[in-house]
Amino acid sequence: MDIFTVSLFGHRQITKPLDIEAALVKEVSLLIRTKEYVEFLIGRNGEFDLLAASLIRQTQKKIDFGNSALVLVLPSATKNTADLERYYDEVEIFGEDCHFKAALQARNRIMVDRSDLVICCIEHQSGGAYQTVKYAKNQHKTIINLAEGK
Repeated sequence: MDIFTVSLFGHRQITKPLDIEAALVKEVSLLIRTKEYVEFLIGRNGEFDLLAASLIRQTQKKIDFGNSALVLVLPSATKNTADLERYYDEVEIFGEDCHFKAALQARNRIMVDRSDLVICCIEHQSGGAYQTVKYAKNQHKTIINLAEGK
């Protein structure tokens, strides 16, 4: 099976959620309809992550192709993993033994390295999501920034 992997990153707060929502639904729908199997990798660290996870779930149910998975990638273990496993298709724990903020960036880079495509919502040039997308550019990954309207 040909697995197409997509990582999603964004700032903790987004200023135009309705615009981002419409653009993300369009991209996710296109991927599910055109790829044999899509693996969506996502964190759970802010508004964009929660919005994206919800929209991916809704789109999966609406299209009902059964050819995608929503995978939560955590930087470290958490107490509520069982609850998360009820919502996400898989929960992966990065498990790097380092400070939490360093683990976030290390986890993000691993996600980028695994990905064929990065979908992001980057509205300003600072923060962890911005640094991750900068890394993705250096790795020559295809990037769609929903905040740019592209």
